[in-house]
Amino acid sequence: MRRINLGTSGLQVPTIAVGCMRINTIEKKDAEGFVKTALELGANFFDHADVYGGGTCESIFADAIGMGSSLREKIILQTKCGIVPGKMFDFSREHILESVEGSLKRLKTDYIDVLLLHRPDGLVEPEEVAEAFGALHAGGKVRYFGVSNQNPHQIRLLRKFVKQPIVANQLQLSITNAAMITAGFHVNMTDDTAVDRDGGILDFCRLEDITIQPWSPFQYGFFQGVFLGSSQFPKLNEKLNEIAKKYALSPTTIALAWLLRHPAHFQPVTGTMKVERLKECVKAAEITLSREEWYEIFLAAGYVLP
Repeated sequence: MRRINLGTSGLQVPTIAVGCMRINTIEKKDAEGFVKTALELGANFFDHADVYGGGTCESIFADAIGMGSSLREKIILQTKCGIVPGKMFDFSREHILESVEGSLKRLKTDYIDVLLLHRPDGLVEPEEVAEAFGALHAGGKVRYFGVSNQNPHQIRLLRKFVKQPIVANQLQLSITNAAMITAGFHVNMTDDTAVDRDGGILDFCRLEDITIQPWSPFQYGFFQGVFLGSSQFPKLNEKLNEIAKKYALSPTTIALAWLLRHPAHFQPVTGTMKVERLKECVKAAEITLSREEWYEIFLAAGYVLP
């Protein structure tokens, strides 16, 4: 598995992250087989959140992988905190510390490699976040920190107080959800595509050496469905199938390779719990689409170059 630097952390991570949000939807033996296959493929970066499955996903993962001291140093664990489902977002010092303690217990580990703040809290007090991060880092419970779904100014506000580097920003990004890319083509224009909805987050993260982790890399809309094979995207699927046939790979692989072709060095987070699909995802790290192929896929998705 090809590896990249995670922000400025110095931590070398696989270019494909394994999302574990749905691990509670499969049988125990299937979960064990899935994580075993991931390790065999070199995909040893596992993404979690305290709210996935109400916390059960972290526990199921720890049991499935057989968490122990000999294994722990061979894997990279990332989890997220800050969502109180159906009620609020909470970046208070108390909530962050409590959430991490819960994740440590469920994951059966003494430390988290990467902790992300999960969706922006409208009542965030960055001084409290700084206190929580400082305590977790000093106590050896979290090694690196990042955010999820945040724009440049929200990150700048945190960094005014937080001493630790922000190494990652997990953002929704796929071929069909690529506003952060398309806005760059339409600078100084009056069409709807020119609207910058993310505050220039793509270029900001590149300038600041913050790794973007695309989540839902095969989804369109906000969990409206997968674009692969969808009748809503006939031209896109035709092009993906055409290029997939050329490389003797699957459309899944090509769709993920489209993200990996971008020079920002994204680290996409997969969501599948199917072994064969995971294998297809990992293969995306083995190829590099040409500039012409990248643009062909882009245009087939319905985008227009000015």
